[in-house]
Amino acid sequence: MATRIHITQLRPGMRIEKLDRSWFATPFFRHRMAITSMDQVEQLRACGVETLDVSGEIEIDSPPDSPPIDKPSSPPTDQAATVAEDGAPELPSKSFEEELPAAKLVYTAAKNVIEQAMLDVRMGRDINMDAVNQVVSEMADSVLRNPDALTSLSRLKHFDEYTFFHSVNTSLLALSLGRNLEIEESLLHQLGVGTLLHDIGKTKVPLEILNKPGKYEAHEFEIMKQHVMRGAEVLSGTTGLTDNFLRPALEHHERVDGTGYPYQRRKSELSQFGMMAAVVDIYDAITSDRCYHKAKPAHEALQFLYTISQKGHLEHTLVQRFIQVVGVYPVGSIVQLNTGEIAVVSRLNRQAPLEPVIILVKGPGNTLLSRPETIDLAQPERAPRRSILAVTDPASTGIHASTYLDQEPA
Repeated sequence: MATRIHITQLRPGMRIEKLDRSWFATPFFRHRMAITSMDQVEQLRACGVETLDVSGEIEIDSPPDSPPIDKPSSPPTDQAATVAEDGAPELPSKSFEEELPAAKLVYTAAKNVIEQAMLDVRMGRDINMDAVNQVVSEMADSVLRNPDALTSLSRLKHFDEYTFFHSVNTSLLALSLGRNLEIEESLLHQLGVGTLLHDIGKTKVPLEILNKPGKYEAHEFEIMKQHVMRGAEVLSGTTGLTDNFLRPALEHHERVDGTGYPYQRRKSELSQFGMMAAVVDIYDAITSDRCYHKAKPAHEALQFLYTISQKGHLEHTLVQRFIQVVGVYPVGSIVQLNTGEIAVVSRLNRQAPLEPVIILVKGPGNTLLSRPETIDLAQPERAPRRSILAVTDPASTGIHASTYLDQEPA
């Protein structure tokens, strides 16, 4: 049983289960720890920690100046995920600008964790599930505070490290979709872990096939497809992982019309986690540059998902909700305005989906601006009144979104 206390109540001998902020913002970089000295307490206080959960029944008299403490959330369950059919998720507790620095920190940590996990499996070692659970908890917390900050980072891809970035992006997009569907928090964590590890079976694929610079021959593709079952085998042998954790690995290549693999299961035989994993896996894969295909712009990828869901390959309602998550104009989209200017979408406007925040990068004469300007299209008092006419191909404009997005203040 956990008790929530104020930092002024923390003493040596107590075991911390959870902080009110990211562990990555502290010097300790761990999910749980026992306090052995007041120096550790002071380090946590210096990092801005105010409230935390400690394990065990602990009797503490609250200092007169300490704020009221909320009860910790209920422990995780193993039930099937449930989704609220109506009503929007709760409003973000932090603004995009406030959450972005923490989101960037946890994104980098998640990439490092999955890279190490894949190396461990390839070398015959066990996955460090403490590290995996820790980083997914941080990702889920970020998404619950503000879903757009972490989701905006899914544009980050490195060609030579595709598998790692793809795993992180699949997880954070699944978490954001889960939040949109109002999936209960403990189940959201299971979804995040399952999708972060969904491609762990690729560690069992021969490197000459995994890294082949071109399309697979038929027999090579059959070997590549084995990563699904090999991944499920690895996860089924990992302590503490129940079916919910395995579903994304086992079902992310299944299709609701029975045309997927490995079992050609139809919608009635698939889990919600598996169907969600399929949507986000495809989206991130086709928006990434690979040696055998050029990345699709985000808006084209969404159109593709919508089309194949109408044809019955993906669960249509999940695709519709996913489009709500990433927005009509996803972060990183290059757009042409009614003024003839060219801009990069830098942030979504949930209350006005057609009017995101943009960074102006080219003037009406296709001239590159020396000082890009950030503009909220939803602010009516600005003149001229700008609106988006079309999404353009980045290659045709010569604009790389990351050049401008990564310069934004963190």
